[in-house]
Amino acid sequence: MSQLPAAPRASATAVVDLLRGWSVETTPTSAAKVTRFADHLASGATVNVTFLPGSDPADAVAVARRLRAEGFEPVPHVAARSLADRAALDGFLGRLKDEAGVTQALVIAGGLDRPQGAFASSMDLLATGLFQHHGITRIGVAGHPEGTPDIPAAALRDALLWKNRFAAEHGLALYLETQFCFDAAAIVAWDRTIRGWGNRLPIHLGVPGLATLKTLLKFAQSSGVGPSIRVLTRQARNLARLMLVQAPDRLLVDLAAYKASDPECGIAKLHFYPFGGLQKTAEWVNAVASGRFAFDERGVGLVVGDAAGLRAAS
Repeated sequence: MSQLPAAPRASATAVVDLLRGWSVETTPTSAAKVTRFADHLASGATVNVTFLPGSDPADAVAVARRLRAEGFEPVPHVAARSLADRAALDGFLGRLKDEAGVTQALVIAGGLDRPQGAFASSMDLLATGLFQHHGITRIGVAGHPEGTPDIPAAALRDALLWKNRFAAEHGLALYLETQFCFDAAAIVAWDRTIRGWGNRLPIHLGVPGLATLKTLLKFAQSSGVGPSIRVLTRQARNLARLMLVQAPDRLLVDLAAYKASDPECGIAKLHFYPFGGLQKTAEWVNAVASGRFAFDERGVGLVVGDAAGLRAAS
């Protein structure tokens, strides 16, 4: 007698609900390779614009302006340690507002070990009041489900509680946007931990898009996401597997089950990092978000579209 397939860990409805309102990220360099964002994303979709160390803020303004003109919601990164002073912040926010109609931003410390100017943290930027002055009242701040090597756990807790208080005191719609993760257990544990601390900010959870295992390992190692590196390493059993395109299907199934089972779950939406390219990630996510998938035989992963078409190396 043949064995019946296992019951899925999550319902199809829970998976689709998890992907409602998903967002994605682009760099100025990557954006230049995209002919039309509308070829890949639904009208009005949220697109983050990175501000990498050493880059020109004008590049981020130009991408935000383009996204707004093409009918999308630009969310530029504002990196504290890359800004010289209050005047530089004021000028950057002013251009984003005047040229791109920006009303949202992701405020981060940035990837530099030492500040280039007056600001060392996202809290330094928020405390200026310049975001409200420029009409930017929906603001993302960093979340770290797996911690971060350069900040002690106690300091992360204090910063998170400060941001909760700041949001409440100033009437701002703050949310946590996280680094990318592969480990559902680590994400669930973190959400429950910060909830116990008193966090009330919704979580926009960072998820890796479709990319080869080799590419994902490279980004994970550079970002110091420990548990996620261990998850990936277990999959890299031989050299051939390194070149296979990976999809975050098992992660989505586990997270959908968690969100559906826990009414206090803090995950509000998913934010995708398209390490293997926007087109590849958007095609896959759009298919899942519209319900064009089936659960695999064990009920722990998803079968989406033509799997052979997703095997191009990134």
